[in-house]
Amino acid sequence: MSMMNRLLPQPLFSVFLLLVWLLLVNTVAPGHLVLGTVLAIALPLFSSRFWPDRPRIHSPWKLLRYIAVLLWDIGLANLAVARLILGPTRKLRPAFIHLPLDLQNEFAISVLASTISLTPGTVSSDLSADRKTLLIHALDVEDEAAVIAAIKQRYEQPLREIFEPC
Repeated sequence: MSMMNRLLPQPLFSVFLLLVWLLLVNTVAPGHLVLGTVLAIALPLFSSRFWPDRPRIHSPWKLLRYIAVLLWDIGLANLAVARLILGPTRKLRPAFIHLPLDLQNEFAISVLASTISLTPGTVSSDLSADRKTLLIHALDVEDEAAVIAAIKQRYEQPLREIFEPC
């Protein structure tokens, strides 16, 4: 292992941590730049042993596109949920949905479950023992098959391209 890999075991994660720190403190003052840099180096360094298999990003541009789609979907879902909860509650059709997974990578499955939970109106509830089915609760389901198809097309397929080798 090279000296650089030992100092920065996850360089993209370090950059992400520094950016998040600067956004949280809302300043680029020299003291915060130094503190953010120290944290961005130290946290991955001390937590690297807890990451048995570092996730490999096979398509960084698709990851950026995925994040943009996710942010757009979160915004739209916020509006849809606000409309639902401000309207008559008898129109709600909550349901549990069993989503069959094509993903094999455990990190990608975690990202998918987190994505679903981040999107208002849906929450990941359980992962089957064989890691082939994700149980999702949705606030308003008109067509279960359409919800499954949308999740697979908008989230699962891009995650396969990002985290699983071709």
